[in-house]
Amino acid sequence: MSTRLGQRRVVPIMAVLTTFICIVDGAITTVALPSIARQFALAPAALTGVVVIYPVCLGMMIPASAWLLERHGGRRTLLLSLSAFTAASGLCGAAPTLSLLIAARALQGLAAGLLMPASQALLFRTFSQAEQVRLSRLMVIPQQIAPAIAPLLGGLLVTGLSWRWVFYVNVPLGAAAVLFGALFLTEHRDHAPGRPDLPGLLLSAAATATLMYGLCAGPDLGWHQPAVLAALTAGAALLTAAVRHQLRTPHPALRLRLFRDRLFRDTNLVSLIGYVPMLGAMFLGPLLVQNAYGGTALDSGTTTFTEAFGVLLTMQLVGALYHRTGPGPIIGTGLLAVAAVMLLFATTDANTGPWTLRGYMFLLGLAMGAVFIPTTIASFSTIAPADVAHAATLNTVVRQTGAALAPAAVTTALVLATTGPERAHPPLAAYHLAYQVLAVLALAAAALAFTLPRTTARATPPTPAPAPAPADRHRQEIG
Repeated sequence: MSTRLGQRRVVPIMAVLTTFICIVDGAITTVALPSIARQFALAPAALTGVVVIYPVCLGMMIPASAWLLERHGGRRTLLLSLSAFTAASGLCGAAPTLSLLIAARALQGLAAGLLMPASQALLFRTFSQAEQVRLSRLMVIPQQIAPAIAPLLGGLLVTGLSWRWVFYVNVPLGAAAVLFGALFLTEHRDHAPGRPDLPGLLLSAAATATLMYGLCAGPDLGWHQPAVLAALTAGAALLTAAVRHQLRTPHPALRLRLFRDRLFRDTNLVSLIGYVPMLGAMFLGPLLVQNAYGGTALDSGTTTFTEAFGVLLTMQLVGALYHRTGPGPIIGTGLLAVAAVMLLFATTDANTGPWTLRGYMFLLGLAMGAVFIPTTIASFSTIAPADVAHAATLNTVVRQTGAALAPAAVTTALVLATTGPERAHPPLAAYHLAYQVLAVLALAAAALAFTLPRTTARATPPTPAPAPAPADRHRQEIG
């Protein structure tokens, strides 16, 4: 009993550290791109590889995360991937050439593809759904504080030291997390894994990586470019083949049958659509401040950080409301509020001051706080313990897709609203159109959220499924 109680403290700490490191790395790297371009005497457009290789490799690894979690356990998977991520961060900082920097970023992406599913699976194996709602008040802190401080930290490191320190900063954080986990985290495994579905893993990894490349490169290179069109077409074909294979094999790499559960399916669909306006607004805010209003990177950081305080405030109320209303009304209302804030941003003009923008970002945070954690909790509410790792993997795939679609949607809207020589510096009207597009997407996600079935969070931790006897396991593996 003492060990289990200890893990109820250790697992959240590991999840917080992992989430914080991943989010900071993603938000801080973009600040360093201009300095990296100067270091290697390149045009900023030539750095596409540094940016795109990370989500591509992350997407390649996600499909394998569920089987690796079952095969090696949450503790070993988390510590090995965190160690690899930390080492790759050091290699990024020390890279003498652009090619080695891209290779190190690829290793970072491969490791990151395991980090979030592993930490999420450990949380849902340790705590019940009812406890998850209360725990969300802790988990939301790194999720919101990290993107708020990352631009400020990145600006200070690049200005005071060099671009290499945006990668070096991960090393002490990652090393501390690995040491803490090695000392205190214990193994937790629900059941023995079956044979790996190699065709499914290869098809899923290829499809995810190819689509991620197309979605991430499209806004920068242009959607009409042959490389982008080829990636999207090939990705769609590979995805179709992967889905057909996973539905036919008895032990697939991705358990798409989980989408037969209405609550799991619908909450993931809400996440996919809803993450685009929310993350799109976070991507668009700094562009608005720096490009439309002529501010600096530090100006955008001090303008957008108020969003984090809005989220933290809302999360103090979500726990009590969740038990009374279920997820649908909370998520739907939050997305309606997101749409309203998008329309407020679409009314800004040359006379709009920084404190008005900070107020809008705070309101956006209030709205977003009603969406993030409730969608995650609800998506696991009807999932069996033996399926937790696979559910976490599917959640990660869906949310990473939403994260890739967000900047793609924003950039496309800006390009469509801008013609001629203004393409490099879109006018304020282009930003208004982008916010209006995001508002429509938020309304669509809200309409779906209000149809979510009400679910009661389980008050007791999930009971691990017993490992099948050797004979039973053999029968399972041969179908």
